[in-house]
Amino acid sequence: MNLPPKVTPRAFDRLHEIGAAASGKALRVAVEGGGCSGFQYEIKLDEPTADDLLLEGAGETVVVDSTSLPFLANAVIDFTEELIGARFVIENPNATSSCGCGTSFSI
Repeated sequence: MNLPPKVTPRAFDRLHEIGAAASGKALRVAVEGGGCSGFQYEIKLDEPTADDLLLEGAGETVVVDSTSLPFLANAVIDFTEELIGARFVIENPNATSSCGCGTSFSI
């Protein structure tokens, strides 16, 4: 059974810190063709649309469009802070391989 992606409290907290909801935006997580492994993630602040799945927590929203949803089934959307920088990351069990930067993957 394919479950929708999950969003960690840390990711919702970061959205709150940057004021996403206060500015009328949500974090859009999409999958597009391209990248060095065949597919790549697009992560940006955007306005929700009618066909988006809304994932809500802590007063913030993460949206996934209906085309990207099958590629993100059972995935976890998180936020990480490391020495090299801070970013939203996707732990995707559907990906059979990924590139070193973590933004490109294959299925």
